[in-house]
Amino acid sequence: MSMAIEIKQVSKSYAGRRVLDRFSAALPAHETTVIMGPSGCGKTTLLRLLMGLERPDAGQIDGLPDKISAVFQEERLCRPFSALANVRLVTGKSVSRQIIAHHLAEIGLSGSILQPVRTLSGGQQRRVSIVRAMLADSDLILLDEPFKGLDADTKNSVLTYVKSKAEGKTLLVVTHDAAEATALAPVDSWIRMPAIPAD
Repeated sequence: MSMAIEIKQVSKSYAGRRVLDRFSAALPAHETTVIMGPSGCGKTTLLRLLMGLERPDAGQIDGLPDKISAVFQEERLCRPFSALANVRLVTGKSVSRQIIAHHLAEIGLSGSILQPVRTLSGGQQRRVSIVRAMLADSDLILLDEPFKGLDADTKNSVLTYVKSKAEGKTLLVVTHDAAEATALAPVDSWIRMPAIPAD
């Protein structure tokens, strides 16, 4: 993917409540963009529109690639499967078990890669989700509050991991945390979404 993704005057409402109101932005290809904004301003809704899980009520999104990977706010793992198997579900044999294991070890899961993810803590499951998204064959990576539930030291190592693995990829990260945003991208790569006034 070489062109920017263009979000043009997109609006979305649920049960009559506006969540996005003529929102526009451009996401440069092969770069990291950070989205920030108050709760309820439509950040997660925007990601769902980008993934095709929702349709805008008005406006359009151009330049979306066919292959998208994501980390949702809630875990979407196969709980009986191991951490390694959960990643292998999206990579198939295109990525070796050794490489997957290396990535999981890189963010502190070396002793847990063969455990069923249902036995892992919430923070460990979050890291499995991040590795899965980063290793998937995708042209756009969407991360929705990917560092929630991580302690400070773990968060720093995972931020370093994401930044290094995102080099040259189109990455969109939603966060409330300015320190996380600063670690991932320069301020001119941030998109600040405004609060939507009540109708």
